[in-house]
Amino acid sequence: MRLPRNLHRLRAGALAGLLGLLTTAAAATHDLYLCAAFNNGSRVMGSNDGSSNGLFARTADGFRHVGINYPLAISATFDPRDAQVIYVACLSGVLRTLDGGKSWRLVTGWDETEPKSIAVDFHAPDHVFTGLPDGIVVSRDRGQTWQRRERGLPERGKYTQVVRADRTRKGRVLIGCESGIYLTENGADSWRRILATKETVDDIQQSPHDPQRWIAVTQSAGALESRDGGVTWKKIPGLPADKALYNVAFDARDPQRLALASWSYCLLVSEDGGTTWAPRNAGLPGEGTPRAWRTAIDPDTGAIYAAIFGQGLYTSGDTGRSWRAVTGMEGASVQTFTFVPTVNR
Repeated sequence: MRLPRNLHRLRAGALAGLLGLLTTAAAATHDLYLCAAFNNGSRVMGSNDGSSNGLFARTADGFRHVGINYPLAISATFDPRDAQVIYVACLSGVLRTLDGGKSWRLVTGWDETEPKSIAVDFHAPDHVFTGLPDGIVVSRDRGQTWQRRERGLPERGKYTQVVRADRTRKGRVLIGCESGIYLTENGADSWRRILATKETVDDIQQSPHDPQRWIAVTQSAGALESRDGGVTWKKIPGLPADKALYNVAFDARDPQRLALASWSYCLLVSEDGGTTWAPRNAGLPGEGTPRAWRTAIDPDTGAIYAAIFGQGLYTSGDTGRSWRAVTGMEGASVQTFTFVPTVNR
């Protein structure tokens, strides 16, 4: 009995994707950490409902919970000198571990809560930048103390959703706020607006291939690109702008491949450097169009991850043409992905 042609194609694509993941797994040079929750953020602080939430680390046997059971962890980063030092932005502030997650300390104060994003300046690793609902706080002593560093930010419109440090220059950081993108080139001593928007900038990413190239995605202005380090920005044609785009991911192995996550459009993938985009949603769970919360591309394998809100984590080894569930993350809501070079362990 002959199988339908489409079924042959589907099985071949899934097999090729799985083989690609298997053959490259041994060459992995990055650890992967997830900020995730298994209760959709409904866990009462201090309750014992049996769920694990917070930071998860990828292992050979799947993902394992790291550190305290915290209901909502939003963003994580690490010290490039020592990946045992991890910072996690969570509801109460910034959690820090100095021993790879064995012990944790809340290092921010009572008025520095609900951070949305956190970044380390890789050229000055004692400097940590945290975006808050009402601005920016900066530590210059590895999280021991924090100060407001907001000169140049507006009194209104400084809700900060994303913080990104330029990997090539000390003191250069971009933040995405509800009123646009702001840039510091002196470690947050001062800021200036480099892109004005009417609604929140949800994500900013720097190309791993060309440090002058940045892409930003927004709530209602689509996606924008800078080819001069963020000095000027142009809208990326061919992408929707009427609904929010949540985040963007570059493929570190292939400069032509990018992915976008969206609640309304799910996964959009480009294989020609961002000139054209195609939906890659077949096989993901959810009625109608699945709801993608975040996406990432593994720098070692090129596998694409799709975090489907409330449904768990899925991965594809064939650029989104077929998907499989990640074992152990069923039902999880993943907030962010953090890839850490293993040489920093």
